[in-house]
Amino acid sequence: MISEPVAAIINTVNLYTVAVDSQTWDLFDQVFTADIRADFGGPAQWYDRASLKRDFAAVHAPFKATQHTTSNHRVLIDGDRGYCLSYVRAMFIRDVPEGGHLFEAAGWYDDVLERMSGAWRIKQRTNRTFWSGGNPLVLQTAPGITVELQHFALKDEAAAGRVTFLNALTKV
Repeated sequence: MISEPVAAIINTVNLYTVAVDSQTWDLFDQVFTADIRADFGGPAQWYDRASLKRDFAAVHAPFKATQHTTSNHRVLIDGDRGYCLSYVRAMFIRDVPEGGHLFEAAGWYDDVLERMSGAWRIKQRTNRTFWSGGNPLVLQTAPGITVELQHFALKDEAAAGRVTFLNALTKV
């Protein structure tokens, strides 16, 4: 049986996918702290929830549909701090002139959460992709901004000490 705090953390992580796929950006208020540090790789970094909401709305508006699925949640709780490593598979559909209308990727979220007034919110998120396929032009939703695909193996990030969940696991 999953404990209530673990279930609450998993629900918070999963609410992110509902927010993105429904483009209901106000749900980010129930997912992230106001001072979220979100690192999606390269220049895709945010340091507050307001700019994250604004930029995600602009970037995702051109998609006909997206679907994000998280799984394999591993949760560690240390007082009012929580850690969650989960796997993500995402599909993006958008009409583009050539190369197909689908892009998909698989990777993981490495989250640090805080319990605030009894609710869990993501304070720090690192997203890394280890595989992608389809047409990368589907992701080019912002004029003048080129998406640079980077792939990271979890084993390499772990060996380099860059997986917060694993670092926390070894300390507890």
